[in-house]
Amino acid sequence: MKVKTILVSQPTPPEKSPYYDLERKFGVKLTFKPFIRIESLSTQEFRAQKIFVPDFSAIVLTSRTSVDHFFNLCKELRAPISEELQYFCLSETIALYLQKYITFRKRKIHFSKVAQWDDLALVMKKHNTERFLMPVADVHKEDLSIFAKAKVNVTTAVFYRTVSAEFTPEEIKQYDMLCFFTPAGIQSLFTNYPGYEQGDQQLAIFGPSAIAAAEARGLRVDLAAPTEECPSMPAALNSFLLKNL
Repeated sequence: MKVKTILVSQPTPPEKSPYYDLERKFGVKLTFKPFIRIESLSTQEFRAQKIFVPDFSAIVLTSRTSVDHFFNLCKELRAPISEELQYFCLSETIALYLQKYITFRKRKIHFSKVAQWDDLALVMKKHNTERFLMPVADVHKEDLSIFAKAKVNVTTAVFYRTVSAEFTPEEIKQYDMLCFFTPAGIQSLFTNYPGYEQGDQQLAIFGPSAIAAAEARGLRVDLAAPTEECPSMPAALNSFLLKNL
């Protein structure tokens, strides 16, 4: 089966994205629409966790999503954010993103220079008298044992959740190929289409956890990425389409 229409379960990329090179090179039509969306907990749901933000002296932020939902929910909660609050970020990119909400030069901001969890834990260990709070999703895969090994006490609190975006079965089946990147995306496929049967529809899956989720559902993974030769989904699609001209 030749692939002519592809649904990529991600937001529309910028105009210079290599995805558009695929359209020009192979004459395929790519549509971008996430299978999942992120939403904040309600203030009532958050308070049920009995977490009081001002009790903590440091916040651990692992993504721009966690930054957005931390500040937005604090605003809804009317929880005061002290100027003395320290921020520990998984990467410099996330640290710089804080400028959307705070005056960067006036705050105590730390980050892992190599964007690795164990390195971040070492940075935090130098400040292990702080009371750390880490915003997470309702379903998260962070390995918190890294902090325990570094003898850093971190409290997690759910600030946001992943929910399925809405698709009709007819919309799903109109594509020759579906591209997924997360287990939540696979779950959303079956939430929207409980009786989904793959048939001739091709599936491109990125990442071991998403691949495992697809296979656990009995799905056939026609394109698995990343690989050493194809470290990105556009590169993997390019290789796949070349082989199936």
